[in-house]
Parts: sequence; C-alpha cells; structure tokens
Amino acid sequence: MNVAADFEALYGTAPDGVWAAPGRVNLIGEYTDFNDGFVLPLALPHTTVAAVSRRDDGVLRLHSADIDGGVVQLDVDALEPLAGGGWAAYPAGVVWALRAAGHPVTGADVHLTSTVPTGAGLSSSAALEVVTALALNDLFGLGLTRPELARTAQLAENAFVGVPCGVMDQMASACAEEGHALHLDTRDLAYRQVPFDLAAEGLALLVVDTRVKHALGDGAYAERRAGCEAGARALGVRALRDVDAAHLPAALDRLGDETVRRYVRHVVSDNDRVVRVIGLLDAGETRAIGPVLTEGHASLRDDLRVSCPELDLVVEAANAAGAFGARMTGGGFGGSAVVLVEADRAEEIGAAVRKAFAGAGYAEPGVFPAVPSAGARRL
Repeated sequence: MNVAADFEALYGTAPDGVWAAPGRVNLIGEYTDFNDGFVLPLALPHTTVAAVSRRDDGVLRLHSADIDGGVVQLDVDALEPLAGGGWAAYPAGVVWALRAAGHPVTGADVHLTSTVPTGAGLSSSAALEVVTALALNDLFGLGLTRPELARTAQLAENAFVGVPCGVMDQMASACAEEGHALHLDTRDLAYRQVPFDLAAEGLALLVVDTRVKHALGDGAYAERRAGCEAGARALGVRALRDVDAAHLPAALDRLGDETVRRYVRHVVSDNDRVVRVIGLLDAGETRAIGPVLTEGHASLRDDLRVSCPELDLVVEAANAAGAFGARMTGGGFGGSAVVLVEADRAEEIGAAVRKAFAGAGYAEPGVFPAVPSAGARRL
C-alpha cells in the first residue's frame, strides 16, 4: 500500500507526512484501567497508517481506504460530540479534543488505511485516534508527550464518540516498544517497558480472532464501569485499585449487591494477576505466566461475565492441546483471545482450535502470532 500516493491521487498534492500507530493486545489486566489499576499490553505489528497535510482554513477532510464512501468534510469550528458518528468520529474527535485543550489545530487533509482487525478487541479505534493525534502534534508543533497524546485520544473516544473506555489502549498504541510489554499504572500513567522477547525463549503468543464482533458502545461496558464505581464508593476508596488483594475477602463481605461483588472481585484479583505476571517475567519464568492467563479468563467469564462461548472454546481447546495458558483479551462479548505456546507447537495448537470451532459449528477463527512491536511513529 502506498498511502502517500493514494493521498496525492485523492487530494491533488503530496502529504506533509505519513504516520503509523499500532493496534494492541493485552496480555493481562482487563477492565482494570478505568479503575486506576495495572495493565500489561503490547503493540501489534498491525497498524493504522495516515497520510496527513496541515490546513489553515478550518476545513477537516477525512478519507479511509478501507470503508466505502468518499471524503468526509467537516468544519473544525463546528465539531460537536456525538454528531454524526461513524468511523470519522474518531479522528474528528481528536481534532475536537486538541482544540478544546486550546491547541491551534486549524484543519487537515487525512487519508487512512489500516491492517488492524476491526471488532476483534485489538484496539483499531485507539490506533486511529493515536495516529491522528501524533500527526497533528507534529504538523502543528504542539509539543505534547506520548502520554498526553494518549489522554487526548482517550478524551476523543470518551467525550466525542461516547465510549467510556480507559486509557490503556491509547497508551499502548502511543508508547509501546518493540520486544516489550508495557507495564502501565493507569492512575498516573507511569510505565515501564518489560522485556518480552518471546522468540528468544522459543515461545509464541497467538491471537485467536473469534470473528464474533463486539460493540462497546452498546451499554455492557458502561454498565460494568458503573458497577465498579459503585463498588469503590461502597468501600470508601477512590478506585478499586486501592483495594489490596490480601483484603479482598473482607471487602467483599461489605458489599450487598451480588453483581457489584463479582465486578470488584474480578478487578482486584486481575490487578494482582498483573503484579504476579510482571514478577514472573522479571524472573525469566515466562512459561509460568500461562496458568495466570487461564485464571484471568475464568474471572472474566464467571465474575465479570464478558466472555462468550467462542472465547471459552478457544481457551478450552488450546489448553487441551498443550498451550501454557490462554484467556480472552479486550472488551469481550466476542473479539479475540491470547494463547501462550511453544513456538514449534503453534501450528498444531492453532489447528486444534480451528478443529474445535468446526466441530461446534462456528466460523473459522483467525489465528496469528502477536509479535511485540513498536508504538506510534512517523514513517
């Protein structure tokens, strides 16, 4: 794909530059990010690429090579949250968020294309937001840091698109490094690059895309977020991050609402799982994280109840075929799972999952390795 040439064919001039931002897969720490908790994502080699030129006339023109339809033209002075919707709301929301923060963004021509699977729980929306934010940061000389770009992208999704997501996806896309997982504290955005060179250890992390589409704007995500916030209020803490795993049983005894209890149990225990996984990785015991992944899946399935039969089957079939561990990743209700395997058994275990899907009458899943890759960058 020659994004610059396509931009020139579309708009009549060469772009000022070309940028890329990756999708992400989360190794462990799910639904913890809006609870001020810990997460451990890594960037994928799949990226959204944007060719962009600056404009100074208040016009924003957006085009996607992957979606039918022509150029979407907007007036930057007239951008309003939740107006119009559709894919263009994500880059338009970034422009709106930058301008709302007082940054002099006066328009742009944007042409986009992406290899990040949509609806697979791999943060195609965050990649779209972050690549837009990075390009505008460079073109308008805004001087924003990577965490500030991630916060801008999150604001666009929260306040403009209307999805109450946490900041993990945008931080992973903006800040990840090749060969590493990103240990992120979502309270203060402190992060550490954790070495995660799977190939050097003879390992592979498979992503299994169930092809079951999810839409986080449908209320299920917001309902769980509200339940977690209710739990924090009932426990008298700023966020569930502040409940120590050692004190979880006593905390649960103080909660009357069974749904809230389940949500709290998941978040507190998954924060603890992130800490445990980090400890194992730092000790060079990568294979030992497998059972922690599977334990996390059980919590997402039984306590948070965001799994689905297809995701459960990935975990069951992969583990039965000899994987070290597996879990759903992302928002759930479909999307993808991650599976930790010996590299030389990846094909065999992937085939076992496909066979299980065929036997259950499900559509064939997509299976590919998650190679820890670089974050957003100018090409």
